Amino acid sequence: MIFKKSPFPNYHQLQKIIKKAILAQEVKPGEMIPSEREYAETYCISKMTVRQALSNLVDEGYLYRVRGKGTFVAPMKMEQPKAIIGFSEHTFSKGMKPETSVITFKEINSSLELAEKLNVARGAILYELHRLRLVDELVIGFERLYIPKDLAPNLTLKQSAASICEYMEKKVGLTIQKGSEIIEASTANKRDSVVLNIEEGSPVLKIERRSMLGSCTPFELAKSVYRADRYQYKIDMERQKNTI
Repeated sequence: MIFKKSPFPNYHQLQKIIKKAILAQEVKPGEMIPSEREYAETYCISKMTVRQALSNLVDEGYLYRVRGKGTFVAPMKMEQPKAIIGFSEHTFSKGMKPETSVITFKEINSSLELAEKLNVARGAILYELHRLRLVDELVIGFERLYIPKDLAPNLTLKQSAASICEYMEKKVGLTIQKGSEIIEASTANKRDSVVLNIEEGSPVLKIERRSMLGSCTPFELAKSVYRADRYQYKIDMERQKNTI
């Protein structure tokens, strides 16, 4: 219900109503919502007010428009976990369907840059994997992954399409202890636009992650690009106490 005497504008109230329905999954991702006319008649407000509310929800990533068809509920954004956890495990925990598609699996000789980041000799043999990350059948990310072969000598294409973290811990018997990430806001280049099915120049998140074993030995370097409209970072912070 929209209260005409409320201090909040009508469009703001409608936004809240629609957003609440989306978060409660009363309408599912991919479902079309009522038209501007239907909302206007239901809540006795103008179509311009409805248009403002819907536009704001499109900007916030809750809705998307298809020219000539209507407005639809957008897929939920994936949230980057704060701990080192497998992509599949994390996606399942959010009630979504994960999938990894390996498009490149080969051995290469380490470049100087990769050797420094993985703490191996230049020319050491690495696995190079290119993987697509999908959630509910939608490609949200593209990952280039590098792993020293001597740490996982029996890694296979089939295993690389599943959880490599689980493989390292359960099959190889190595413990993953910590990791670090560098996150950069960027725009999609031509390759990114093709693999992620977005327009060139669309906003993306570029992430470089290095994971370490219990011995503080780097075991993987991942360079990823994710759709900014389908992937987000959430960071909890506390104000540091003044010790002076």
